[in-house]
Amino acid sequence: MSTPHLSGIAALLKAAHPNWSPAAIKSAMMTTTNVLNNKGKPITEYTGELANVFTIGAGHVNPTKATNPGLVYDIDMDDYIPFFCGLGYSATEILTITEKQVNCSKITSISERDINYPSFSVVFSPSGPSSFSTKRTVTNVGAANSSYEVEVVEPNGVSVKVEPSMLSFMQVNQKQTYQVTFSIRGAQPSSVSQGHIKWFSGSKYQVRSPIAIFAT
Repeated sequence: MSTPHLSGIAALLKAAHPNWSPAAIKSAMMTTTNVLNNKGKPITEYTGELANVFTIGAGHVNPTKATNPGLVYDIDMDDYIPFFCGLGYSATEILTITEKQVNCSKITSISERDINYPSFSVVFSPSGPSSFSTKRTVTNVGAANSSYEVEVVEPNGVSVKVEPSMLSFMQVNQKQTYQVTFSIRGAQPSSVSQGHIKWFSGSKYQVRSPIAIFAT
């Protein structure tokens, strides 16, 4: 039943914000979710165990908050082209998807963790690097003059550093970019752990992005 519910909420958001892209609508729904149930308790599985990020995703969608999220992570088709090149797609395949002629030899490819998505997924392996950095760009769709501070809940065994720790905006639709560095702290982290990054502006806006860490 999640599909018709989310489709209906997306339609409501599109009506409220006709100029928002599909990515902006998705971001608004993901970053303003409730992570507690209607009794103010953590969301659980049917077994009674605490639900993790792979069960509840970003959380329970809150249509009212999603209408005015403060910040959104926006993506357009051009932003996916470096990702397609990184996946090894041919020029013909990219043309079919984007309707654009692309020469991947002239484009710096990116991995999936570098897409401007409103969540973070990082994989650590014993033979791989112990630290990863990625960037995100947020667009101000809230108050014209506003500032946001960051809150970080680190996954078990992983340190998370966000730079800068404050974002300031002078106008609507202004963009700001920040960098996140994930580093193994001590021993190899457990197979799966989770946390989040939250940008908040007083009590009005709270923009939360889930973090999922995989250790192979």
